[in-house]
Amino acid sequence: MSSIGLQLAKQIARLSGVAAVAVALVGCQSIAGTQQYSQVRVIDASVDAGGLDIYENKAAFAYNIGFGTISSYVPFPPAVYSFAVDAAGTKQQLAAVSGTAALGGQYTVLIGNVAASLQMTYLQDKTTPAPTGQFALRIIDQSTRSTPVDIYLLPSGGSLNGVSPIATNLSFGSILNYTLTPAGTFAVIAVPTGTVPTATTTSALYTGSQVTYPGGSARTILLLDQQYITMPGLQVITADDYDSPSATS
Repeated sequence: MSSIGLQLAKQIARLSGVAAVAVALVGCQSIAGTQQYSQVRVIDASVDAGGLDIYENKAAFAYNIGFGTISSYVPFPPAVYSFAVDAAGTKQQLAAVSGTAALGGQYTVLIGNVAASLQMTYLQDKTTPAPTGQFALRIIDQSTRSTPVDIYLLPSGGSLNGVSPIATNLSFGSILNYTLTPAGTFAVIAVPTGTVPTATTTSALYTGSQVTYPGGSARTILLLDQQYITMPGLQVITADDYDSPSATS
């Protein structure tokens, strides 16, 4: 078990008092049978903050997480919580945020921006299935270096000719809340805002691989900086927010 997984397991035991369940829950994105709890996870989108320790009301939540980390959901009793982030191994608090965790809800503590201006944002995640044949997609732009972008979903075997963007003019801090989209297999394409892509366009700032988005599911796509300035451009990570028990692509 990773050090993060171990800390998450300890957090489950501390908050819920159900030590026997803790190990079984670590590593799950969405935890079945925990309707009596809320669930909270952490995403680290800060490109240059280095290792980070996360605390909930001064109690350890996760140690030394790094850029691009998406933790598992951890069950919390419904309540108001205060989260803080420190530079790993120190008591140097860099940012804090508070939020209410409701019964049955799922939430993300998002850590973003550059280290000198670190921010924490408390987001409510989707916990119900999208309609049959559709999935719910949220897009969060945490790229501090990129120009504004438009986002396309390129169908498998298709071209961008005639395809409309799913999001336009996204810049750092933009959040496109959950949008219903036909389920299927797509590649995420990011182009400078206003670019009209064609089958032969070379202006894409990011071109992802084909990924299947099942019907009934919910996903969050995060636009991030490349970690090294010598590799300019965007990178994208995807968080699994919800999967319907009867999910179909």
